[in-house]
Amino acid sequence: MLFTYRYCRFLEEGSFRGKTADFFFMLLFGGSMLILIGIFVNTIFLGNALTIMYVYVWGRRNPSIRMNFFGLMNFQAPYLPWVLCGFSLLLGGSTTVDLMGIAVGHFYYYLEDVFPKQQGGFRILKTPRFIEWLFESRDAIEDENMVHEERPGGFDWDGREQ
Repeated sequence: MLFTYRYCRFLEEGSFRGKTADFFFMLLFGGSMLILIGIFVNTIFLGNALTIMYVYVWGRRNPSIRMNFFGLMNFQAPYLPWVLCGFSLLLGGSTTVDLMGIAVGHFYYYLEDVFPKQQGGFRILKTPRFIEWLFESRDAIEDENMVHEERPGGFDWDGREQ
């Protein structure tokens, strides 16, 4: 639960800042892919896999962050999902769910961050308009319709208008 909260927050405040619809679409894409894979591997509980997916995407988007695992290992952020998978294996648990999360996270990361930057690449995972409409900020719409002088914020520093 802590990992879910922490890495969702990091993603929301970092690469998804101001892009709530895109964040929701990532959750929808990841959840859908995990359900499809879960059917074939006969896994019911996929919460941990979704968490590993968040961790994977966050780690790939923040490659320079140094991590420390129980004071024993130092590594870069992209290796965190693999370290967690190894820890699950060390504790005698199944790594199937972790590997599912890593696979779906990698698939999302590749389609969203790698492929569009390739020569001739394009953005495959474009957030549908109806999802953007659902998460559209009503405040932003109201601010766009306001006359400049009536918009909130700012201060008349030294008599200069902002």
